[in-house]
Parts: sequence; structure tokens; C-alpha cells
Amino acid sequence: MASLSRRHMLQSTSCGFGYLAFSAMAAQQSIAATPNATAKAPPLPAKAKRVIFLCMSGGPAHLDTFDYKPQTGKKPHPGSVFKFKKHGDSGLPVSELMPHTAQHVDKLCMLNGMYCDTGNHAQSFLQLHTGERLRKRPSMGAWINYGLGTENQNLPGFISLNTSKPSVYSSAFLPPVYEGTPIGVNGEDMGKATIPSIAGNHLPSPVKRRQLDFIQAMNRRHLEQRDQTDDLEAVIQSMELGYRMQTSAPALLDISDEPAHVLEAYRVGKQKPRKTCKASDFGRQCLLARRFAEAGVRFIELNHGSWDQHKYHREELKANCESVDAPIAALLADLDQRGLLDETLVVWGGEFGRPGLLPDGKKNESGHNPRGFTFWLAGAGVKPGLAYGKTDPTGGRAIEGRVHFRDLHATILHLMGLPHDTLSVQHAGRKHRLTGPQGGKVVKGILT
Repeated sequence: MASLSRRHMLQSTSCGFGYLAFSAMAAQQSIAATPNATAKAPPLPAKAKRVIFLCMSGGPAHLDTFDYKPQTGKKPHPGSVFKFKKHGDSGLPVSELMPHTAQHVDKLCMLNGMYCDTGNHAQSFLQLHTGERLRKRPSMGAWINYGLGTENQNLPGFISLNTSKPSVYSSAFLPPVYEGTPIGVNGEDMGKATIPSIAGNHLPSPVKRRQLDFIQAMNRRHLEQRDQTDDLEAVIQSMELGYRMQTSAPALLDISDEPAHVLEAYRVGKQKPRKTCKASDFGRQCLLARRFAEAGVRFIELNHGSWDQHKYHREELKANCESVDAPIAALLADLDQRGLLDETLVVWGGEFGRPGLLPDGKKNESGHNPRGFTFWLAGAGVKPGLAYGKTDPTGGRAIEGRVHFRDLHATILHLMGLPHDTLSVQHAGRKHRLTGPQGGKVVKGILT
């Protein structure tokens, strides 16, 4: 069928603009009927409604944060170079670098036996987010968005704050509507970061709606004439979401309505760059995460880079911990006080760990360690105040309670009510899933 110009279409339809109005209403009904429009019931009993992923890019030094390795035996060996203290009723040890987070240790479930497949940043970071080291695959947030839909039709189901690479929020071969919405770029002033093109007062809202209806009617007619429609469908749905976001997103991004004591607790705007520690305003990110969680966003990722302590381990690690410690504590306390922590899964960690240093040695640089490191979880469905798994006496290798990224992904999906083995999509001749062809194991020992 030949493509119709706008003029010919209007001339050839008996009802002219009336047809467009009808087509626009039909388009809205069609969009409302698409799977992403409303929340889907999870196939399994769900403990969590949403995920907040605190991504520490670069490889946090587990031995100097949450995995204490004191000197034992007669011969000195690599271990923790900062002091640790036991906290809370659980008595879990936490580094002196994280005093505020330590106050919430009874909320944390430590995974001290994490491991992955490579010590290369790019590949391991990709595996952490997508389950795949080399090829483009949907990110964890996109899979969860695909499996459960959004709780709030006026907001994206997946938001990535202070993002670094598109792979962090990519939907790959899943429908583009499940892709994450990035806000801010790593190193950008998060106080100025926003979602592009959602604000505009040049037209009244009813006029904007009529304008969009007119455009969408033509888009739908265009869509009907073509076989390959995924990209066009994504444009149509994105335009609808963009219109709806105008009523919700600007107010959520504007934190000026927060009390002064809340801004102070989160340390909004207080972070200063030091050496490789970038000023990502992690406090603002944490506060925005709470606001987005409260508004029904399904998956929220926060990013703090520069944990790659190759030259100045002690100084840079101290700066990184100081940047994230108080904001994380404020987020955990805020979620708990508002009754959100019981239905929100908070995840902390990076793409791998780091080897230990000799506490009294002169060496002040550390490399990469994918063989053993720490993540922690808090909130919905996980046992609080628990240390699960452990590394050997030098922290070099996970030896008990070993948890691979695939197992972490399987566990997160399970807590969201999604079966990791059957949440899949057909692409390029075979089924794909977040946990890959090898699959993962749900870590049942940490579940409530």
C-alpha cells in the first residue's frame, strides 16, 4: 500500500479531523492495553515491590569496608588496613570508614562469598548488570521492568542515576519501552541533571494533549502500513510516557520541598572531588531514589564511580566511603521510617573486590579481585543482621557460601516474584534469560 501524505489522508477521509480525533482515542486505548501500561502480577509470591541498586563502580575494597581480615599466625599477610568494630545486636564487624552505615548493620545481609568470572572492569561491570561479559544483553532493571511492568504510568519503570554507560540501562532485544531512563552522567553536577524535554510551559496542557493526539494519529496510520514496527511502537509509547511525565517527574526531581534536616541527613551537595573520587552528589541520588521509590518506580540504580584504588588506596578509599556512608544510612533510615524498607530491596556492591594490603606495609595501591568480595542486601525478603559466606584468611578467594553474579540475579528476581529460569525471551534462534544458559541458584539461606 502506498504511503499517504498528511494532506491526502485528510482529504480522503470522510470525517477529516473527526477521524483523527477518533484515531487518537483508539491509539490511546491501544497504548493503554500494552503490557507495560500497568503493573503485572508476579508469577511467584513476591517479597519486594522494587529494587534500589547502589552501584559502586570500580571495585570496592571489601577487606576495608565489610569483610574484616585481621592478622593471624606468625607471618604477616594481606588483610584489612583500617580498623573494624562490631556493631548492633548482630555484632557484624564494619570498617571505621563506614560509621553511619554501621548504625544500620542489623538491617544488612552481608554476602561475603561473592565471586565472578573476570577481573577486567568493562566485562565484569557488564556481567554484573546483564549477566553477559561480551555481548549486548538486557540489563537487570530492564528484565524486571519487562517482567512486572510499572506501578506508575506517569513515570518510567526503570531509572538510572549518574549513569556511566548505556549498557547499564539497555533493554537490548527486549522492547525498547523497558529500557531505563538515564538521569545525569558520571561526573556531572547531579543538582542540574534532569530528564530531557519533559518540562515546557509554552502551551497549556489541553493544547499539548491535542497536539500529541494529532501526531499520534498520524504515527498510528504510519504504523499500520509497515511490518517492522518495534522502533515505531517505541516512539509512540515514549511520546505518550513523555507527555504523562510532565505532570509527575519535574516535581519529583525538585527536592526544594524537602526539610533542611532531611537534606542535611542525606548530605545533599556536600561531596567534594578528591583525587579520583568524583563529586557525584551521592546524597542527592539517595534522596531521589527514596522519592522515586515512593512514587512507584520499579528499579532505581544509583552510581558512584572511582572505587578503583590503584595508586592511593587509603586516601581514595576513605574519600569514597565518606561520600556514600551518610547518604546510605539516611536512605535506609528514611525507607524504614516511611514503611518502604519492608517492600524495597536495597543492593550494594561493585563489579569485583580488591586484594588486601599488609597493614604495616608501605604499599598503597591495590588491584582487582574477582575471586572473592562482598555485596550486601537490605530490606524486603532478606535476613537482617546476617553474614553469609566467607573468604579465606587473606580475603583473596570465596571459600564458603559462594554466590556468583548469576546467583545474585536469580535471588533478586525471586524476591521480586519472577522465576529466573522461565523469565525469558526468544531472540536470534534461542531463548535468553538474565541468568544465561548456565542459570543461577536462588540463595535460599539468606531469605526470610
